[in-house]
Amino acid sequence: MEKEAQAAERSGPAVGLPRVVFFGTPAFACPSLARLVAERADIALVVTQPDRPRGRGLRTVTGPVKQLAERHGLTVIQPESIRRPQVLERIQGVGAECLVLVAYGRLLPPELLTGFRLGAVNVHPSLLPRHRGAAPIQRSLLTGDPVTGVSIMLMDQGMDSGPLLAQTETPVAATETWGSLYDRLAEVGAELLWRTLVRWRAGAIQPRAQNHDLAVMSPPIAKPELKITWDRPAQRVVDRIRAFDPEPGAYCLHRNQRIKCFQARILPWQAGAAPGEVLGVSDQGLVVAAASGSALVIGELQVAGKRRQPALTFVHGYRLEAGALLD
Repeated sequence: MEKEAQAAERSGPAVGLPRVVFFGTPAFACPSLARLVAERADIALVVTQPDRPRGRGLRTVTGPVKQLAERHGLTVIQPESIRRPQVLERIQGVGAECLVLVAYGRLLPPELLTGFRLGAVNVHPSLLPRHRGAAPIQRSLLTGDPVTGVSIMLMDQGMDSGPLLAQTETPVAATETWGSLYDRLAEVGAELLWRTLVRWRAGAIQPRAQNHDLAVMSPPIAKPELKITWDRPAQRVVDRIRAFDPEPGAYCLHRNQRIKCFQARILPWQAGAAPGEVLGVSDQGLVVAAASGSALVIGELQVAGKRRQPALTFVHGYRLEAGALLD
């Protein structure tokens, strides 16, 4: 993708795409920015959040969007506050037709939502109005949605409530995790975004209002949601583990030790044991009972200060034996 984008830069702007200001910060936004570059979009400015100290050493880390933008020679700004008059003047003064926002991480002031001829266009990883809010991908896994997708919408002052320009669906595989679905929807969104921008600029799209009566909110994940509740059906336990894999990790307790669980799958047989009881370990992973005799297998586990380990390796080192009860 990057070689394609660099070749495209040398051949001039594409016909059909608007001049844009791009807002984005994490890795989810990178495929969209890279695709716009590859399609020779006229990107007047990239706005991303400031570099922040991260990790145990609090080393200042440059965000993925900034790194990508700088590799392509794009102008980048990182305002601490998007609402400062000088920042608004800078953004509004570049002559863009459209603002594009992909996982920027902050709410935009009304001046930016209405200050462009083609409006403010947002890439949202759900089938709106379902899963409006900050955690749509994780919530779709937590609720066991068989289908998800990406919506391209015009932003308004509500929470993901603006009119829709385009949507595309994709099935959710039974073994899909938050990490794999995040990466896949980022690519799906990038493809849908550039095609939608061309059609939107050409006047070929009629915005469609969302049905607000069907809205489902997806608030940020709260820490208590990370704890596994074993007295639920195995499928619901699996969904919780998938929703937080690879990070921050759903966890249970054993001997007051927090154990994170990953790579979970449901087992098609009855366990006949108490919820949370360890039934043994196989080449597939640690087998644990859930509610009503259902069971699941956990492929990898992790304790604090250690790396994720395959279940067989973990059990030998941690001495987690059959009959143990996980809380």
